[in-house]
Amino acid sequence: MVDETAKTDTLKSKALILNSIVSYQPGSIVSREIIKKPTGTVTVFAFDTGQGLSEHTAPFDALVYILDGEAEIKISRKAYRLKAGEFIIMPAQEPHALQAVKAFKMMLVMIKG
Repeated sequence: MVDETAKTDTLKSKALILNSIVSYQPGSIVSREIIKKPTGTVTVFAFDTGQGLSEHTAPFDALVYILDGEAEIKISRKAYRLKAGEFIIMPAQEPHALQAVKAFKMMLVMIKG
């Protein structure tokens, strides 16, 4: 069993480039949780072109910040195109989906409460 705390502890007290936390992999979605607490998580993802997450809901608001590339994010079936430097908040309990228009990286912040 891998100790998840040990994995995230290697990132503490270091100046890092967020975009370098995950790398693109052909035909895949790659993720790395960088903060995991009972009160919320911060996760960085890399989506190859055409990859995505099917429609689902979450119990908490989620902030998505695009680090690189271009994504289409649908919230309650309304589509938004986001590029590097842009963010959107996906409201709790509203169906949402993500699709890579171009390979993209994002940071997902979920605060529970």
